[in-house]
Amino acid sequence: MGKIALMLAMFLCLPWVAAPSSASEQVPVSQNIKQQLLGTPIYIQIFKEERTLELYGKMGNEFRLLGAYRICNFSGGLGPKRREGDFKSPEGFYSVDIRNLKPNSRFYRAINIGYPNAYDRAQGYSGNYLMIHGECKSIGCYAMTNAYMDEIFTYVQAALRNGQVKVDIAIYPFRMTDANLQRHRMSSYFAFWRGLQPGYRYFSEKHLPPTVTVANGQYVFNPAIIGTQAISEYAFTETK
Repeated sequence: MGKIALMLAMFLCLPWVAAPSSASEQVPVSQNIKQQLLGTPIYIQIFKEERTLELYGKMGNEFRLLGAYRICNFSGGLGPKRREGDFKSPEGFYSVDIRNLKPNSRFYRAINIGYPNAYDRAQGYSGNYLMIHGECKSIGCYAMTNAYMDEIFTYVQAALRNGQVKVDIAIYPFRMTDANLQRHRMSSYFAFWRGLQPGYRYFSEKHLPPTVTVANGQYVFNPAIIGTQAISEYAFTETK
């Protein structure tokens, strides 16, 4: 019995790694390559249902998975944050610059995701100080362990200091596959979620962050340019 308890304790202390659940998901790079990519441009994806934050770094002409981190806590369930005090964690497309980094937050280290963004404001949504932070405590934020937050913060800070103007953060309710959308088709959030899917699909297929803007109160996914060729088939707007 003592040996079983010891083995269980050792297992629980191991770093958490999310296993890929579909062919489009990446396997993390090796630790040696990961260390070499400190300072490279960064991209972040968050999946609420899977309780996972994925950190990507640019390697050559694509973004590769550096690490997948278990989210300790978020609040309010699935769906976008709509008003201050609803205790929900945001969903959508955000970007941060060096001013959004809080190295001495009361929740250890923190990254202010910039809620509300232009889309949120167009919908009349309210709230502020929505963060990715440490201490495993959340009321509307995405809380990580301090060890995970150290690593995420370090890579984001290094990228911004090394010339990346903004780090994009895509926050989804779940992996935006057709099967998952079908599973949630009766949700009142379905139209909003369907409008997020092009961003998820583009990154899954191209391993490059989508270019996202807001026009007429809706997310717009602009064509990405690789070399001199525009990938026009990924110019989408949310269906009203």
